[in-house]
Amino acid sequence: MEELDAAILEEKEKLVKSKKLRLLYLDEEDMIEAGVLDAKKCVDVMEETVGLLEDGDFIMGGPDHNSHGIMLEFPKQSDIEGFPINDGADRRFIAMPAYLGGKFHVAGCKWYGSNGNNRRMGIPRSNLMFVLNDVETGAPLAFMAANLLSSMRTGAMPGLATKLLAKKDARVLAMIGAGPIAKACFRAIMTNASQIDTVKIKAGSLKSKTAAALKEYIERHYPRVKTVTVCDTLEEAVRGSDIISESVSVKPGQYPTYEKSWFKPGATLIATSFFNMDKRELVGIRKVVDNWKMYEEYGIEDQEGYDENGYRKPTGCMGEEFYYMVEDKLITRESIDSLGEIIRGKKPGRKSDDEVIFVAIEGMPIEDVAWGHEVFLAAKEMGIGQQLKVWDHHSEEE
Repeated sequence: MEELDAAILEEKEKLVKSKKLRLLYLDEEDMIEAGVLDAKKCVDVMEETVGLLEDGDFIMGGPDHNSHGIMLEFPKQSDIEGFPINDGADRRFIAMPAYLGGKFHVAGCKWYGSNGNNRRMGIPRSNLMFVLNDVETGAPLAFMAANLLSSMRTGAMPGLATKLLAKKDARVLAMIGAGPIAKACFRAIMTNASQIDTVKIKAGSLKSKTAAALKEYIERHYPRVKTVTVCDTLEEAVRGSDIISESVSVKPGQYPTYEKSWFKPGATLIATSFFNMDKRELVGIRKVVDNWKMYEEYGIEDQEGYDENGYRKPTGCMGEEFYYMVEDKLITRESIDSLGEIIRGKKPGRKSDDEVIFVAIEGMPIEDVAWGHEVFLAAKEMGIGQQLKVWDHHSEEE
């Protein structure tokens, strides 16, 4: 913790001696200069983070300290004039607080607003900011633009899953989804899949602009990839692929639905957003999650119920589907492994070249804290960012 202590103690000493509180502001250009787009380093930081998760050296929100975040969802309709309406375009706000121990020993919170209608105006669906705090005094250390921070830490988790579970000779990668998160996933996966020479992309349609943009990006920046194909169907993308990375944004109920027969022996599916599959087909597939307790919270809270045939209604979340399979006694809790258990040597990585593995990744606030902390340290060392005054003399004690 020497690097941490030096940086954090410096800020703490300034506050105690001067009684003046300052924080470091990092805009998006500052974040890029400080290394937020370093995919390989981000994967390494996520590996350390997930190890600390397994150790229990963290706290997130919720009654059991494992919550993804606290969400404000607007109603479908309201009698109050001017009240925000959720028109089905992912309109919400989320606060994602966490403390992370180990060398990090800091707290932080990501706050973001989302509205799918933003795309019509040419701006991102989500707009994110992140605040990093000294865990001892509570003083803010940094306030930073977090769109890239968030997408990179999300993408780094499939990179970590690839490192721990994918076949080392994997050659064919399927990207289900082609937006900013998919691009971040691709970059991170490629840092740990050195033999990939073929990429298949499945987006909304063959004429998808995001698919064309991702294809052009891969062809321009990854010469070792000899073939990049935009696929018409999900089945076309999945069949023959060694690694399948899923990161799509869809309306409720329109989840990408997979069939077991599509997956070749040894395939690894990594889902960071929406997923659906007949639970009976899921039974014999190895299942790995990032944080089992988070999916327990989801499952207890959601309770989607059953359809007219007595089957659980799909939730769209792979980890939550695993939880309901345990509840319905289709599988045992012990049959589900975690990335942290693999990192700490409690469970094996890939057991054979023919093993099919599904990995559920949902995103956790501790990931934002970890990557935000690393970018903060780099910015401090490089003299990047702007010091902002919070107060010179606090006028009243709380």
